[in-house]
Amino acid sequence: MAERLRQSKDLGETMVIAHAVVAADAGADVIVLIDDGLGAQTATGEIRRLDRRRTTGSAIGSIRLASTLTVLEKAAGTAHVADTAQMREIYQRLRNLDDGLPPIEKTPLLTTVRWKSGA
Repeated sequence: MAERLRQSKDLGETMVIAHAVVAADAGADVIVLIDDGLGAQTATGEIRRLDRRRTTGSAIGSIRLASTLTVLEKAAGTAHVADTAQMREIYQRLRNLDDGLPPIEKTPLLTTVRWKSGA
């Protein structure tokens, strides 16, 4: 964690994880949204640490990890993202803000079973 603090581009993920750990230690169940590979690895390590503490009887909360792709896939075919054209538009706007997102064609977002036929 100390190494990540030296790189300012990772500070956002570090702060998200730190806040989630504090909240989970206080008993809250937290969902964090992290796409960065190293950030997701760090969060997974903290999730495992909390799980180990829970097995010893500690009354603590939990952290669950989600990604942008997870959120978009769950929204596919709903009132929030009704069709593939809307998915493409939303995804492109997000991709303009996050260079870590792969091209939409390399994701399952356009082939998800949630789309109604002809969407």
